[in-house]
Amino acid sequence: MTRKISVSLPDSALRQYLKPNPDVTVLEWDLAGEPPQPKIDIVVPPYMRGPVVLRNLAGVETGLVQSQSIGYDGVADALPSGRVFANAAGVHETSTAELALALILASQRELPRHFQNQEQGRWETKPTASLADRRVLIVGYGGVGKAIEQRLLPFETIVTRVASKERIDGTGVVHGIEELPALLPDHDMVVVGVPLSDSTRHLIDEDFLSAMPDGALLVNVARGPVADTEALVRHTGSGRIRAALDVTDPEPLPADHPLWSTPGVIITPHVGGASSAMRPRMGRLLQRQIDLMLAGEPPINVVLGG
Repeated sequence: MTRKISVSLPDSALRQYLKPNPDVTVLEWDLAGEPPQPKIDIVVPPYMRGPVVLRNLAGVETGLVQSQSIGYDGVADALPSGRVFANAAGVHETSTAELALALILASQRELPRHFQNQEQGRWETKPTASLADRRVLIVGYGGVGKAIEQRLLPFETIVTRVASKERIDGTGVVHGIEELPALLPDHDMVVVGVPLSDSTRHLIDEDFLSAMPDGALLVNVARGPVADTEALVRHTGSGRIRAALDVTDPEPLPADHPLWSTPGVIITPHVGGASSAMRPRMGRLLQRQIDLMLAGEPPINVVLGG
């Protein structure tokens, strides 16, 4: 007997990436208001709306909740019990790594200063720092961390990897997180891409920042609360270290927040994964989940339930 399933999308954006199939009913529901039907086999919540909207799933039976984000901090508290939740691993890593590299280059080569000079018609040939030969510490060696490493190595950098636990992989040692205090002083840049959890909240604290050498660059493409904002303001405000931040705490960052105007700080508004690569890759992931469900196979990327 042919299996028929229903899939709800938050809007029409992903429709074009799904293969037409008479056994698949595609609905649109942004998790606001009543669900379009009492049972939906695969629900795709809105992107970047936070986990609170997941509470609206209480009124509908679901087979799989397919997130459009990699991170799932706060989801367990909002998701009705008994649900299966999958993240979007494989969708955002490349775009996030691209932005991390762009932030590093913008800081090293002082692009904000050059852009300001362009607006004022000023020709200033002051030399800048290189990316080549810099020692880079990647904290969080999952999908995003690996993608960042792959892009850093061709720039002739020296990369050190840190994960939650020490291990050996095909290219050498991955250090454990407990080694951070000893590793931080020896690196020119620290790129943080850890998931947000109780153990990583305020990982970037007073001790972490104090251990970084003068002139070092901190890049945060993880989550805002991974950093203690007050400590970050103190260390960047003194001019001792620089920062390139795609995430902040709070978000959105208030217009009068000191980080906006601190020299040596570059801020982008949590857009690491928001590139033209996102929707096609998200569409491919969703199509795979549909195909697996039609075949009676378990979904991939399950991080809660199941």
